[in-house]
Amino acid sequence: MPGARGAEDQTAPDAGYKALMELIDDGFCVIQFIDGPRGPLSDYVHIEANSGYERHTGIDGIVGKTVFDVAPQDGDEWVKIYGEVLRTGEPLRFEREFVEVGRHIEVSARRVEPASKAQVAVLFRDITDRKQKERELRESQRRAEKNARHVARALSAGAILGTWVWYLDSETFDLDDDFSRSMGLDPARAVEGLTIEQIVVNVHEDDKPGLMAAIDRATQQTSPYAHQFRVRRADGRYHWVEANGRMESQTPRIFAGVLMDLDDRRAILEERDKAAAALSQLNETLEQRVEEQTAKLMQQEEKLRQAQKMEAVGQLTGGLAHDFNNLLTAISGSLEFVAKRLEDGRPEEILRYLEAARSSTERAAGVTQRLLSFSRQQSLMPKPTDVPQLVHGMEDLLRHTIGPHILIRTEHSAAPWPAMVDPNQLESALLNLCINSRDAMPDGGTITISTANEVIQDGHSELQPGNYLRLSVRDTGTGMSAEEISKAFDPYFTTKPSGKGTGLGLSMVYGFARQSGGCATIEADCGVGTTVNIFLPRSTAAIEFPTAQRPVAEAPAASADHSILVVDDEVIVRFVVVEALEEAGFTVYEAGNAADGLALLHEQPGVSVLLTDIGLPGGMTGRELASRAKESREDLKIIFMTGYDEEAATGPAQVDAEVLLKPFDFDEMVHRVKRLSGLS
Repeated sequence: MPGARGAEDQTAPDAGYKALMELIDDGFCVIQFIDGPRGPLSDYVHIEANSGYERHTGIDGIVGKTVFDVAPQDGDEWVKIYGEVLRTGEPLRFEREFVEVGRHIEVSARRVEPASKAQVAVLFRDITDRKQKERELRESQRRAEKNARHVARALSAGAILGTWVWYLDSETFDLDDDFSRSMGLDPARAVEGLTIEQIVVNVHEDDKPGLMAAIDRATQQTSPYAHQFRVRRADGRYHWVEANGRMESQTPRIFAGVLMDLDDRRAILEERDKAAAALSQLNETLEQRVEEQTAKLMQQEEKLRQAQKMEAVGQLTGGLAHDFNNLLTAISGSLEFVAKRLEDGRPEEILRYLEAARSSTERAAGVTQRLLSFSRQQSLMPKPTDVPQLVHGMEDLLRHTIGPHILIRTEHSAAPWPAMVDPNQLESALLNLCINSRDAMPDGGTITISTANEVIQDGHSELQPGNYLRLSVRDTGTGMSAEEISKAFDPYFTTKPSGKGTGLGLSMVYGFARQSGGCATIEADCGVGTTVNIFLPRSTAAIEFPTAQRPVAEAPAASADHSILVVDDEVIVRFVVVEALEEAGFTVYEAGNAADGLALLHEQPGVSVLLTDIGLPGGMTGRELASRAKESREDLKIIFMTGYDEEAATGPAQVDAEVLLKPFDFDEMVHRVKRLSGLS
């Protein structure tokens, strides 16, 4: 029967393979990567497993289950680990806790060839007992080392009869045999968990109350403990001994010491008792006085630090509250007048009130940007920048701002390097420094703005070795003391009179420089001027010179064929953004969180531009949404809308994107969307 023979030949290898798998005592499985809710190949299913899988994990019936069926909390990490083996083809061996089953496993993983199968073979074993024994061994070694240190301290006291270590928190003792015999105890019983009353059972009845009181005092303080008493030993006689020790640790509480023989030295020690007692009392009193004085000084220092902190916070919040209350008054008042003029039928008069509200909004945005710069949390848009050209373009603005009584000079090196920096934020920092210099020269003077190339070698306290462009602002003002320089970049610190500054200026400059990959430094002497240097990383890319842009009015109108997705959890913000885009002719989809936005992108393949806030609810940020969207839509254009970016200080974004800082101009937003859509 050829047909039967063929079937037998076909199933025999499978049977042999299964038998071989069952011969393996370790756990074994083969996993198949599949697409999941988190994206392509973001999940895997167990397609084969031996009985050892259940023995080593406690999970039965694993075949057919996905990783998130058995590890809902830790599944992403397992996908990441085995996904790396699938991607690189490199075998991997590691130890890891299988959190959901409460076991440690030792794992070997290898890709099943060819790679197109998207399969990984996994061999593992349960090593939970081994891990537990390793922890117990480490704890035993730690305790042995600690006991050795305590005994070593005790041994330094001189010739001894024995040693003890008392763990007060657990009421347990480590007693050596000599100590037990010297206290009239059987050494064999010393390991049976004696109490302190059982240890002193053979102490003379006249000496026992004094001994217990001395022990009580010694365990309540850290001063040295010494006490003499009589104890009856196995020979039936009382012997004089002296216990010397001290509290070695307060957390946990450990009382250690030695027992010394006084029989041969009793006479001498009796003569010394009075002097020793007086000296001991003096030492105890001195230590107590020192401790009390130290505690008072620490309390005074903490009160002073709190007062300085509250004064600084009060100065900052007071200044900000004053500014924002003024701005909110201007905005709310302007809007009230707009409503009244519309009610009165005089719409031609509302333009100036709207302009006042817009101007106040811009000023409020400027205040928040200064706060974000100070906290180093602002969203930067660095690009290759010609810094001397930027300075040249600001000269007129600086002269109008500084005033005619101060001369502004510029000095630039022959071939300055381009810097990788956000030019708008650099302009703000430069203006800030020039205003500081102006305030330091009330009677006039000179501000010199210069640039130079700097090569930083090893050893700089704040800069990595490399090439930098240095932008310096030097004045001929009152200068700064060494103490003022040491605090100049601290938040809230200011040398200006109360009400004249919040202390955010130099801190903002320093935060901006550090976030840009550089740093800021100050050089000054009292009475001879100040120089502030901003070091900016050199750009290896060419400077992009701006090209003349066509007026927005000439740009082609959008059509319904151009679809935009807007994701923002703030309903009113989302409403006005969608209104502006629909008014420009776009088809607009909207979502309040990243998960809904990702679903819409899959449902609407025609979406060409994604506008998303960065701080979104639901466990996925706007940056993560953009990264996930780019995995399946490489041509998708991204614009981040943000007023505060928590991830700005952690490094550059993972996707190529533009940034709109809230509050932004809606005409500018529409213009950017049209440009990214190929309409301008």
